[in-house]
Amino acid sequence: MPTQNTTISPLTTVFLIFLFLIGLFPSLFHSIVWAPYHLIFRSSTHSAAKVADSVHCTPPSICTPPQPQQQHTPYTAKMSWTQKTLTLPPSSRGSYLITDSIVSQLPEIKTYKTGLLHLFMQHTSAALSLNENWDEDVRADMSDALDRIVEEDKGARKGLYRHSAEGSDDMPAHIKSALIGASVTIPITNGRLATGTWQGIWYLEFRAARHTRKVVATIQGEKM
Repeated sequence: MPTQNTTISPLTTVFLIFLFLIGLFPSLFHSIVWAPYHLIFRSSTHSAAKVADSVHCTPPSICTPPQPQQQHTPYTAKMSWTQKTLTLPPSSRGSYLITDSIVSQLPEIKTYKTGLLHLFMQHTSAALSLNENWDEDVRADMSDALDRIVEEDKGARKGLYRHSAEGSDDMPAHIKSALIGASVTIPITNGRLATGTWQGIWYLEFRAARHTRKVVATIQGEKM
């Protein structure tokens, strides 16, 4: 009986190995087959997309080259704080217009474009206020009105207050200070106090004897 030749050719062997690899690694085969396509067409598509993004076209077929982007520098306000202690002229009981005195002791106001001036009285028997700056009779009437509202501890009213160790005018001075207030805040605009036409800064002294008062001035705002 003749013997059959079962020898497999090298080409068949390579083909079988190739089929075996495809069965084990189908994704690798897919990548190898499509690699030339991606290499040729993907790069051209990417270039076209870049051109399309960089060129602006409007009907009818009018295209303009890309414009350089302008870099906007964010605006930063020159914020600043200033604080100092001012001394008011020695005064006895009464209401006094001190706008000029405050401004002269605070030349820093001129350096602020926009801001706030806060004035704080460091005493408990005096006060600060904003009020009439023209007729001095208004200040005299204010002092008289406060004296009527808050009486002194003397004469027929003796014993009106428990606190009397510092004189008959001391406790009324504390009450008046609480009624009027120890501070005022004034806006600053373009280097000037933005007060109204008839507004001024008042210092109200409530003790009968002369006293020297201290005021803490704080400025916050944007510099020129």
